[in-house]
Amino acid sequence: MNAAVNLPNGVTLADLDKFEESINHIIKVSHALAQKWWTDPKTGENLRNNPLIVPTKLLLMVGEICEGMEGDRTDAMDDHLPQFPSIWTEMADLFIRAGDLAGAKEWDVGAAAKAKLIYNATRADHKPENRVKKGGKKY
Repeated sequence: MNAAVNLPNGVTLADLDKFEESINHIIKVSHALAQKWWTDPKTGENLRNNPLIVPTKLLLMVGEICEGMEGDRTDAMDDHLPQFPSIWTEMADLFIRAGDLAGAKEWDVGAAAKAKLIYNATRADHKPENRVKKGGKKY
């Protein structure tokens, strides 16, 4: 399937392979640096299999998105890293949190992201002529 895909803007399958590798590297590093967050500090319990851990981590990601939106809305610089706009650091937090969760759960998000990019490049509802139709995706 991948060999027949016509990717836009000069993107190649080699680019998508690098994209997959990069995401997997983000996952590896993010999770390696966040190990302390996967053990309950009071009980020593491993939190990876706690049934509420995935929704908790996903909502923390939503929080980063909300903080990024507020930073963008107000043109704020980050409180802790003032050399960066808040939107940048909140997006970084989002990548770090997503990578950490994927690493803890051993999800192959890199492969899924590559497949999703290929799928999205060929989706009929993503084509400009279909987006302008009644009921089409405006954004």
